[in-house]
Amino acid sequence: MPALTDRVLSLPEYPLARIPAQKRELIARGMDVIDLGAGDADLSPPPKVIERITEAVRIPTMSRYGFALGLVEFREAVSRFMKRRFGQDYTIVPEPGYNSYLGGTLLSEASMYKYPLRPEENFLINLDRIPADVLKKTKILYLNYPNNPTSAIAPKEYLEEIVRRCKELDILLVYDNAYSELAYDGYVPPSIFEIEGARDVAIEFHSMSKTYNMTGWRCGWACGKAEFVGAVAKVKSFIDTGTFMAIQAAAATALDECADWIPTNVAEFKRRRDAAVDSFSEAGFPVARPKATMYLWCPLPKNIPSAVFGERLLQDEGVVVLPGSLFGPGGEGFFRVSFITSPERLREAATRAGRVLKRLQSQAGVETRATPRQEERQGMARA
Repeated sequence: MPALTDRVLSLPEYPLARIPAQKRELIARGMDVIDLGAGDADLSPPPKVIERITEAVRIPTMSRYGFALGLVEFREAVSRFMKRRFGQDYTIVPEPGYNSYLGGTLLSEASMYKYPLRPEENFLINLDRIPADVLKKTKILYLNYPNNPTSAIAPKEYLEEIVRRCKELDILLVYDNAYSELAYDGYVPPSIFEIEGARDVAIEFHSMSKTYNMTGWRCGWACGKAEFVGAVAKVKSFIDTGTFMAIQAAAATALDECADWIPTNVAEFKRRRDAAVDSFSEAGFPVARPKATMYLWCPLPKNIPSAVFGERLLQDEGVVVLPGSLFGPGGEGFFRVSFITSPERLREAATRAGRVLKRLQSQAGVETRATPRQEERQGMARA
């Protein structure tokens, strides 16, 4: 058998890959499993979207190759959305599916500089803390605000400075704006193109997944200068022949006809957010109340590794969360909760998480304080 290439071998395991099998095993053992792992809510897309795809799948031409052009109706709907929501005029190329920053970098045989997002910096990237020799060689900067997994948001002044520095350093800014419509308490996430000068240095990605509860439909788009988007389209022409056009038709309906549905959906996520924040805080995890996304970024005591906590919570209590370490070394000390299920289930999950935290703290406390002589005495007592 031919050996796998170094590029394939360099790919880490995807954080969610093992969870379905683990869930099946636990359910088979009779455990009540609460899945707060993936950002995949148990909610339906807009009714109009369901109606549209039901109609579209019956049209034979929708089942043909879409190729790079795809469904023109979807492109036009995206253009109208960008104009209506952000005041930006675009000719759009669809981009179906989410691209992993790390995977794309490794497969292109590029080098990745990982910047740890930390609370003391409001989970923002400070370019001044990156070594000058790294910045000099940098070709792409990935930014994602509102942010997954931290739920952090980026102030306009910060984005203005990032755009200025990218122009100065000749860096392409890849702005992942998948959570632009999932925001609370009056916060309205911007497009990077609302920042002066961004069109010269940035490409922005959007997704139907989070806003419209269409995660499995794998449909989205990229927008920016013709040469930037054209490069994406050229690469994609060698990878696939586009998203199923019936999905594009349904997505066009979502963008054009479901603006009044979005606030109702966001209100449900806000209800879940508030329940998750309150219950996890009460359970011993002092979390901030996020202004956007569908995630809580929960801190852990320094002596409890996130992978240990996540595994114990899954095996002992049947609750799925994502350890911060799965997002890279900079995520250690946290775990991610997706508030994607009902408030009642979120409260139950928080109660279970609190039980695991207390058990681990108790165990860590004994291990930290016990001297060799104490351990000997404990061993004699147990004997």
